[in-house]
Amino acid sequence: MHGNHSDHAELERIRRLDEKLRRELGPQINAWFEDPTVIEIMLNNDGSLWVERLGAKMTREGSMSASMATAMMGTLATIYKTIVNHDNPVLECTLPFDGSRFEGVLPPVASGGPAFAIRRPAIEIFTLANYVEQGILREIQYRTLRDAIANRKNIVVIGGTGSGKTTFVNACIHEVKEVTPDNRVGILEDTKEIQCISENHFRLLTTDVIDMTRLLKITMRKRPDRIIVGEVRDGAALALLKAWNTGHPGGLSTIHANSAKAGLSRLEQLVGEATPTPQPRLIAEAIDILVFIEKTPETKAGRRIKEILAVEDFDGTRYITHPV
Repeated sequence: MHGNHSDHAELERIRRLDEKLRRELGPQINAWFEDPTVIEIMLNNDGSLWVERLGAKMTREGSMSASMATAMMGTLATIYKTIVNHDNPVLECTLPFDGSRFEGVLPPVASGGPAFAIRRPAIEIFTLANYVEQGILREIQYRTLRDAIANRKNIVVIGGTGSGKTTFVNACIHEVKEVTPDNRVGILEDTKEIQCISENHFRLLTTDVIDMTRLLKITMRKRPDRIIVGEVRDGAALALLKAWNTGHPGGLSTIHANSAKAGLSRLEQLVGEATPTPQPRLIAEAIDILVFIEKTPETKAGRRIKEILAVEDFDGTRYITHPV
């Protein structure tokens, strides 16, 4: 009986705090949460609010006072029974009402005023055909990628911060469902961002005590046809490459780098975190296709697929690649 009472009290506490959080976010930000095209909401130190929508450039659309932003972050911290203040000025969590990833900072870390970034889980999936319509992807590139996905090639999407890597991977995963509807898909992430419409899929998330390498070991026992990792950012790269290379082709992942070939160098660095022995041959064997996406003013959407490279081999000194 006592347990039921305490559970009810906790639910009531969260409900009240949730209402308070919504009020402090304000009508404009709440309206953006109802817009399926909005993928990121950012507050800069000067109080300006910036919004990014699917397939469009970031735009400035309003403002939020420092006091309201500070109060909102305080409420969010209270929901998670933590503290954000001058001595503990960083808050990382998810928004309780929709799972959006929240990263907020207060002074003195935030110079001049509080700042935050809200990364929303994709609701509307941008397909590869949409990318062609927007001028981001050329028709020949689309056919290349569709064939690669159908033939279960391992694909790494490479780009800088905010280039749209994850959104593009979501479009590729949509294609997986179209061309191989019976494939069992395993999705591994640090935060929930990947969208999958395949009927037979499972999702695993890292925690403070379960890292990506451990998730990959767990995944191997769950019989996936394809293994998808949201972003490779540490020594788990070695476990992923081995998994892709031993009976689980057709994988997808993203990596942070500034060109397709720089993505290979970055992979070498990450593999080096797990083993002192360089593994260029494993990288060349495991990865079939590199896709480089970049921000550009040349397209209406502000992005383009700049290059797609096929990785053929490693000849002892360099990777053998060719444009496709």
